[in-house]
Amino acid sequence: MRCRHDLVRTRPGDIGRLEQPLGSPQLKDSVDNLEPVSAVADAADGIVRRFQTEAGDATDLRIFGDEWMLVNMSVWRDSNALTAFMYQGMHRELLARRYEFLERMHELMTTMRWVPGGHRPTIGEAEERLLHVREHGPTQHAFTLRKPFPAPGA
Repeated sequence: MRCRHDLVRTRPGDIGRLEQPLGSPQLKDSVDNLEPVSAVADAADGIVRRFQTEAGDATDLRIFGDEWMLVNMSVWRDSNALTAFMYQGMHRELLARRYEFLERMHELMTTMRWVPGGHRPTIGEAEERLLHVREHGPTQHAFTLRKPFPAPGA
């Protein structure tokens, strides 16, 4: 029997670092759209789980110990489901505007990996996998949407 694997996508700072506090006027449009975009994600075909605290999002969590870098992690059935969500509707619109809200980063900020079904990824795992891709490039251990690897046993 084959073990089901889910695809985890991690994006520190949603592909950038905050330049202003979350409550600032500069980030108002982005913050105001967190809940509606999260609702679309929760209803998307192929979503397994969104990384969130009891508050319903992860805006109070940070990655790499950087107070200006948020973390966004989601678990998907496969990369087709993920890309269908990413490049359609409200998420696509906000993604196109990301540099209005966030600092442009010059290093890799997104990584993906397969995890056994039911596994709940941690920020520590996300940090390790992102650093792995930065150092070694995409591998089965951690990869990018542009250079994906198949699920173990696929």
